[in-house]
Amino acid sequence: MNNEGSIVYVVDDDASICRALSLLLSSNGYKVETFTRAADFLAFKHTKVPSCLILDIRLPNINGFALQEIMAQRGIITPIIFISGHGDIPMSVKAMRAGAIDFLPKPFTDKKLFDAITLALSRSKVQNKKQAEIAKIKKCIETLSPRELEVFQFVAQGMMNKNIASKRGTSLQTIKVHRGRVMQKMQAKTVTELIGFAKKAGLTSSSD
Repeated sequence: MNNEGSIVYVVDDDASICRALSLLLSSNGYKVETFTRAADFLAFKHTKVPSCLILDIRLPNINGFALQEIMAQRGIITPIIFISGHGDIPMSVKAMRAGAIDFLPKPFTDKKLFDAITLALSRSKVQNKKQAEIAKIKKCIETLSPRELEVFQFVAQGMMNKNIASKRGTSLQTIKVHRGRVMQKMQAKTVTELIGFAKKAGLTSSSD
């Protein structure tokens, strides 16, 4: 099992569980970071590598569900695997609806844990790739002049050059020049690709 470069975070207020999980995961090739408080996990500098979080429900001060909400608010996209010795079906449903990968009641088997980790890291890789793509698009957008950005937004809304020219009160040729520069700076090969970039960057809604 090649888990090089991946990190599994563990947040559990029981230090013995942290140690046991750290030993189990480390022996299977994972890099592990353990925390007994949610605040310590939040304060940790999270690197842009595939990762997942094994999270206990019952924690002092900030419980598991509260941490899940804070992570969403802060844009920490690390997939979560909940564990609990006091879990029930409503808890499981709540966790999964909020995006958790799995909810494992203690005690759980090594297989169930590793299956959940494999799924979580796979999702993390997809999420990281998506985030990197969005970051690249936004970096390209920053190179656009105010007028080019305006033309980009009009094109993303499906407007034709002549309509943009009419709306802006400028010549068709000027709009064509701006549009050409937008295509070049955004590294877009087609208008469809350009519209896709706008949606991913949040300039237009996915339903537009």
